[in-house]
Amino acid sequence: MISRYILHPVRRLLGVKPPVRTLSHTMIDQPGQLKPLLDAMDRVKEISLDTEADNMYHYRTRICLMQIMVAEEIFLVDVLAPGMKLDELWTRLRRMHLVMHGSDFDLRLLHAHCGFRAHSLFDTMLAAQLLNRKRIGLAGLLDEHFGVELDKEGQKANWSRRPLPKKLLDYAAGDVFHLPQLRTLLTSELKRLGRLEWFHQQCRAQIAAGAEGFAPADDNDWRIGHSERLRGAGLGVLHAVWHWREDQARRLDTPPFKVCNNDLLLRLASAAEQGASEAEILASVNLGKRHSRLFGSLQSAVKHGLARDPKTLPRRQHQRHAPLSAEELSRQDALKALRDRQATKLDLDPTLIANRSQLAQLAREPRKIDELLLPWQADLLRDEPSLKT
Repeated sequence: MISRYILHPVRRLLGVKPPVRTLSHTMIDQPGQLKPLLDAMDRVKEISLDTEADNMYHYRTRICLMQIMVAEEIFLVDVLAPGMKLDELWTRLRRMHLVMHGSDFDLRLLHAHCGFRAHSLFDTMLAAQLLNRKRIGLAGLLDEHFGVELDKEGQKANWSRRPLPKKLLDYAAGDVFHLPQLRTLLTSELKRLGRLEWFHQQCRAQIAAGAEGFAPADDNDWRIGHSERLRGAGLGVLHAVWHWREDQARRLDTPPFKVCNNDLLLRLASAAEQGASEAEILASVNLGKRHSRLFGSLQSAVKHGLARDPKTLPRRQHQRHAPLSAEELSRQDALKALRDRQATKLDLDPTLIANRSQLAQLAREPRKIDELLLPWQADLLRDEPSLKT
């Protein structure tokens, strides 16, 4: 099959339609077609990898397609194809050096699918962040460095639908083709700035995070938005309608946000908190034509929530920290000031050194700096005098 992507160096600026170049790729949608890919992987130590999932269209996220480039050969693996057994592919993948872009979701998805943990990684998005690129998405980087314009249509596509149209397969193949070239270019810049070791630390941390998979369901997942402001009936209603949405999404096999958004749930809870009646709470609800038939079950959920004693709701298991003391606030301010000076000097986003939560934790427990931060981040803040007290 043939994949297309668009090149447009100076022509776009001149208003000239860019030329179209073609990429060949091999589609694997039957078990017997895997051997050429496995043989190709046995000859190399590195591949470029991307995945496509169906989280925009189904309740539980699945891997639908894997894009693997070995040397300059692109393979598209239909993970959902009937009878497709990929044990041998996972075995080879676990020993490969992976070149990816924005790998966090992909690595967690692969871990959820088969317990995957990457051996080593070069994530071009992490590299772009350490180089303080204004555009860190793959499309922006390819446009900036190679004059390549990626088709964005595939970003919201339903990758679980079969057969996959040729246009989507073309899009998928284009996502991995330039990754080795981009890796080489970004590596050179990281070396020039003396940040290659920083980058390796970021990638190792990404691998470790990916191997944790997605966060498991929690009894307090229903506490969305500013639910901490609710004390009475609003808590019961929020708990009831959040679980109503989960039940409907699971039954319909659709993402919860497609049943209704968080704003609606919080509006219902807020009205209940203010003493509104069941009818008043539901008066402005519009589930849209697609889900209008769910109104009756929503009404039952609101009724149940209003009758619920908030004291019987699941309690948070983690301990909430007391407000920072005066000494801790002073330490936090000093750390933030040092972080911001270092970020300015290095031309980095300050949160890449330490985010707000990390600064607060450091203010409370300064001796944990090496637990909370990567070595390169810790080294930039270690000279702050208040950390040594």
